[in-house]
Amino acid sequence: MAETSLTAEPGKQDVVISREFDAPRDLVFRACTDPELVSQWWGPESVTTTVEKMDARPGGTWRVVQRDAGGSDYAFHGVYHEATPERIVDTFEYEAMPGHVLLETQTLEDLGGGRTRLTDHLIFQSVEDRDGMLQAGSQEEMIEPLERLAGLLQSLKQAAPAR
Repeated sequence: MAETSLTAEPGKQDVVISREFDAPRDLVFRACTDPELVSQWWGPESVTTTVEKMDARPGGTWRVVQRDAGGSDYAFHGVYHEATPERIVDTFEYEAMPGHVLLETQTLEDLGGGRTRLTDHLIFQSVEDRDGMLQAGSQEEMIEPLERLAGLLQSLKQAAPAR
């Protein structure tokens, strides 16, 4: 089983998360940009994720709301700068902390043989912003969705008609 790696070097304002998937790049791209699919894997399993808007094109916007078992909502939004099967670049802002925007670049590398490496590079405005997010228990919350994405990709592959 592929493992997800998370790298956060002390004193730097970025985080890099990487995982290989047993799925072709076009399918991984679709799972990262199709609102119906994103709602199935984005965020921890303990919340319900609703994609309110996802216009994956340069200048398009996105908004996702998560609801926990207690009924509390957590909303996030951003703007796409690039959205191709090779690379997705967008901003990410947690609405409860306005003004703390990060830049996210997801690189989708075709490894051949129907495998894809997704590398998610998050650049925060400051080391403090990055460390605050990591200390809030978000490391697991950043890794778990990619594990859920792997399961979704397997389901999509199994449901797809043979070519």
